[in-house]
Parts: sequence; structure tokens; C-alpha cells
Amino acid sequence: MALAVKALPFTFVAHAIAVVAAVMVLVWCIHFRGGLAWEDTNKNLIFNLHPVLMLIGLIIIGGEAIISYRSLPLKKEEKKLIHLVLHAIALILGIIGIYMAFKFHNESGIANLYSLHSWLGILVISLYGIQWIYGFIIFFYPGGSSTLRSASLPWHVLLGLFAFVLAVGTAAIGFLEKLTFLQNSGLAKYGSEALLVNFTAVVTILYGAFVILSVAGQKQAEDDFYTAI
Repeated sequence: MALAVKALPFTFVAHAIAVVAAVMVLVWCIHFRGGLAWEDTNKNLIFNLHPVLMLIGLIIIGGEAIISYRSLPLKKEEKKLIHLVLHAIALILGIIGIYMAFKFHNESGIANLYSLHSWLGILVISLYGIQWIYGFIIFFYPGGSSTLRSASLPWHVLLGLFAFVLAVGTAAIGFLEKLTFLQNSGLAKYGSEALLVNFTAVVTILYGAFVILSVAGQKQAEDDFYTAI
């Protein structure tokens, strides 16, 4: 059921929050945590790619893919293609982000998949991958029958939003988990870095909320995602 307000203003706020979130996670990982690296003797630099790729890639670009039907004044077929491509980019960056977490653990002698954050992360990326493959086959190429597409669309939207919300929640847990590790290692609990991490998690949640509000808001009939695909 759509909200009694237009979706477009929510998309503008979501875009702005996305920029803020991206800047915050980059400042944290580059300024406070020392930078980013694919290979380095300082394994923490390898880990730093994980939050950057998961937030900017899976969540922000994935969120932009979700609201692309609301924010772009284009034809339906063009918006469908952009939706597909943005989700593909988000999925690829998410997979690389998870790989970097495994790489950091393996090279640092740390066990894998022992925390709730890691379990949920695997669930999120699996759902995301299944969603993308199913959407590509049914809605893009080779394409299902009109009956199958009409029947699949509500479930595709629902499961996509569920995966997105779960991704946002998993990111919040990840920020909490990493900050707890750092504080147990001596990081000041009320220092600037701790505040930055907490606020980054809050901004991430706000971004997720405005993406959902964008989907729930009213739209013009010609831009309706729920018309026949």
C-alpha cells in the first residue's frame, strides 16, 4: 500500500544520505584505519576493503538500484536495464567485499564464519545472487510469459526489499562488532573514531529507511513499477 505522499522527495534524501554514508566509511577506513590494500603486510588494510565495498557497493548501489524506478525520468525499459546493471555492480562488489573478509581472516589466522554478522552476510549475498539471477531470467532475458512475470513480480519486489533490509541490519551489526573489537583493544569508547563508526551505522540505517520510503511512496502512473513488464 503506497504512502499518501510522492516518492520523489524521499529519493532525493536517500541520494544525499548515500553520499554522506560513503564519505563517512571512507574517512573511517582511510584516515582512522590507515588505508585500503588488496595485498599488504598490514592485514588490517586488507580488511578495510570489506566495510567500504559492502556499504558503498552492496547497500548504497543496491539501494540506488531499488529506487531507480522512482528517481529516473526515463522509459520503463531503460529503467529496467539500469535497475539490472546497478544490482549486478552491487552484487559483484558485495562478493568481493565478502572475499576480502575471508582473505583477512585466512592471512591473519582468524577463524571464519563464527559470528552472527558473518552468517547473515552469507545469507544476504546468497539471497541477492538468487534474486538477480531470477530477475534476469524472468524479466530480462530470455523472459518469462506475461502470466509468470505478473505472478513473480510481487514476490521479486518483496524478497528484494527483504534482502536489502537484511543487508542494512547486517551492516549495523558489523559496525558494532568491529567497534567492539577495537574498543577491547584499547580504542577510546568516546573518542572521535568510535563516534564516527556509530554515526556511520546510524546513517546507514537512515539510508535504508529512505530507500524503503521511496518504494512505498506514490508515483506517476507511467513510472509504475507494478505495471506489466
